[in-house]
Amino acid sequence: MKALIIMLLLILNSAESYAKASTCYGTTASGRLENGVRLPAKGKNFVGYSTAARLAGRTYVHSSVKDIILAAYGELESEQPDKVFKYAETGLKEGGEFKPHKTHTNGISVDFMTPVKNAKGKSVHLPTHIFNRLGYDIEFDSEGIYEGLEIDYEAMAAHIAILHKQAKRMGFDIWRVIFDPQLQPNLFETRYGAYLKKNVQFSKKRSWVRHDEHYHIDFSIPCQ
Repeated sequence: MKALIIMLLLILNSAESYAKASTCYGTTASGRLENGVRLPAKGKNFVGYSTAARLAGRTYVHSSVKDIILAAYGELESEQPDKVFKYAETGLKEGGEFKPHKTHTNGISVDFMTPVKNAKGKSVHLPTHIFNRLGYDIEFDSEGIYEGLEIDYEAMAAHIAILHKQAKRMGFDIWRVIFDPQLQPNLFETRYGAYLKKNVQFSKKRSWVRHDEHYHIDFSIPCQ
């Protein structure tokens, strides 16, 4: 069964490598997507949050967003060589309503699971499985701790900063980052803090869900 899944993913990746550039329409809350592309299941320093969700078609993005994300992971290999990262929900191939999210409808919204360190200080992936709703049920305390795992603010800040830099290099930008306002100050205490304060807009209001176990990023890509 595992071999069959791997074969299917290889076939899908091969087909998508020849996909046309994407076109997004409308807004993140009310839009659609043409020629959406799927993010890879994994890379040298990153993985997706769920094989089942991937096969269900929940990891599609605008082609330019995919380019930004993969370029950022590539840069992080040298910038943060001991860190690992995990992306989460993105959207559907043709966009549209994406329950339970209120956005993610036009391919330019991406959730990333919060990077964490274990008790030994090693970078590890936040656990995502059916028993914690693929990670979305995780709740960190006010100190950024969850069951012996600690939020790795340095890795997270690096990731956001490099995503912004890659977006700008490609002629785009980041519209906003949604992350728990009470935990945000920790990002600004890292060596990337000054860059984030100057260049990246963080939502200051608490969203309808807390956004502590993941951070939501809306990219600024021109849409029809």
